[in-house]
Amino acid sequence: MAVKTTPARVRRAGQDIGGQLAVWRTLQDLTAQQVAERAGISRDTLRRLEHGEVGVSLETVLGVARALGALDRLVEALDPWQTDLGRARATASLPQRVRRGTSLPLPSEGPTASG
Repeated sequence: MAVKTTPARVRRAGQDIGGQLAVWRTLQDLTAQQVAERAGISRDTLRRLEHGEVGVSLETVLGVARALGALDRLVEALDPWQTDLGRARATASLPQRVRRGTSLPLPSEGPTASG
């Protein structure tokens, strides 16, 4: 079985997010134990998150964000309608599902030779 390696950008994002959650906790004068209890996790799990371990669950990240009052901000940050692309596509009707070969090119891809 192949060993799964975490991409460097994902590891860095985990470190950034974990560090930012730790700063939120500190700014609010909350102990790790208080935040862990409010999020329904162990203090060790909170420590792992704050130190950037990307193996923690999404539920853990969301629970800690909620405990720190940052959940709405996190949700808003990922809202596609708040982006230039989302606003530009807002008038187009979105398909119910995306089928292979019918999607738009990724932003880093240029037009294809056939397009």
